[in-house]
Amino acid sequence: MARPRLRRRDRQADPTGSAARSTPEGGTEDARDADTPPGTTLTEVADDVPPPPPAVPRRRVLDATPLLLLRAAHPRQAVATAVLMAVAAALADRPTRDLGLVLGTVLVGQALLGWHNDLVDRRRDARHGRTDKPVADGRLDPSTAWFALSCAVLLVIPLALSNGITAGLLYLVSLAIGVLGNYTLRTGFLSWVPWAAAFALYPAFLSFGGWGNHDGGAAPQPAMTVLAALLGIGVHLLTSLWGLVADHEDGWTYLPLRLGMKVGAARLLALTATYLALVTAGMIITGTLVGLHA
Repeated sequence: MARPRLRRRDRQADPTGSAARSTPEGGTEDARDADTPPGTTLTEVADDVPPPPPAVPRRRVLDATPLLLLRAAHPRQAVATAVLMAVAAALADRPTRDLGLVLGTVLVGQALLGWHNDLVDRRRDARHGRTDKPVADGRLDPSTAWFALSCAVLLVIPLALSNGITAGLLYLVSLAIGVLGNYTLRTGFLSWVPWAAAFALYPAFLSFGGWGNHDGGAAPQPAMTVLAALLGIGVHLLTSLWGLVADHEDGWTYLPLRLGMKVGAARLLALTATYLALVTAGMIITGTLVGLHA
């Protein structure tokens, strides 16, 4: 006896292009959404659904918060300034423990200024697409930077005063000038004034300073004060060179931009390096001949 051949019955297509499924009552139910207009296929409906959000990549090691805070602190400028101040203290025959105190005080103060600068400029840096500014590109939350800045303020005050009351207050005044410089005068011709004023206080910080020095110390040589102010102007020129294009787009008219438009950025870099070398040599010669104290 021949076995019956089983055939699979093809499902009849719905005229509207939608599939039908059975219901508990034994009938059929249209698989389309109730809100789907007649004549719209399921494929067309699926095309209207937004795609799922892309998977968030894992954070790289370089994007860890401590490293981002380090980048936002302007580390090259902070380390260079702190080391130069420690070297100047060594040339002034300060004890070894004083060198570490000077280094730590200036390093924390410079980091404070770096964080404040990036916070003040975060919207402008973001507008110019600065990828080297973690606060501007969103990798570092501004509240985290503000917290670090607040901790630096609480740390730099006792560090500065440990150098002596007079020396500590002078250094704190220089930091206040730097903070104000992030808000005022920076876009015009007098942009160099806060830099010159802040650096001019550095010789006094070293001259009056000393571990627990409460006797007032001695005033610095006037020539050293003038040379330090000139050094601050040179540092201002050097740190501004890499932002001249963006500053020009924003309508700034400050000194580095004016000089750069006259002589060109490459020549200005060479002139600035020569200027800094000459000022530094002048400070070394003055310190050797007449010393730091008046």
